[in-house]
Amino acid sequence: MNIEAKHLEAKVFNLKGWIELTTPAILVDVFQSELEQAEFTILNFTSNEFPHNGFTAVWVLAESHLALHSFAESGWTYVELTSCNQTKSERFKASLLASTYKLRLDRLDIEESKL
Repeated sequence: MNIEAKHLEAKVFNLKGWIELTTPAILVDVFQSELEQAEFTILNFTSNEFPHNGFTAVWVLAESHLALHSFAESGWTYVELTSCNQTKSERFKASLLASTYKLRLDRLDIEESKL
C-alpha cells in the first residue's frame, strides 16, 4: 500500500449516531463495505466480543478512524466516524442514509472541528 504524505489543515469531520443492528458479523460486513464504497484507505481492523453480546470494532484509516460499540440489550450500536477527508465522510454518510437500516444520527450534517 502506497500512502502519500500530504500537508493538511488541522481539522476533522465527525459523524456519529446509532444503527439498529448488533450482530457482530453483519456490522463488520456492513461497515467494511461502507468504508470501501466511500473510498477510505483501511490500514487496520480490530474487534472484540464481550460477554452478554457486547461488541466493539475499530477501523484505522489513513484518513482517521471508524469505531462501533454495540449495546445488544437495546438492539442498537453506536457508530462514530472521524476523518480528515470531508468528501469521503460525505460519501460514507450518504451511503448510510440510503441504506435500509434504521439510523439515528446525532446530526444530519457532518460536524467540522478545527484548531
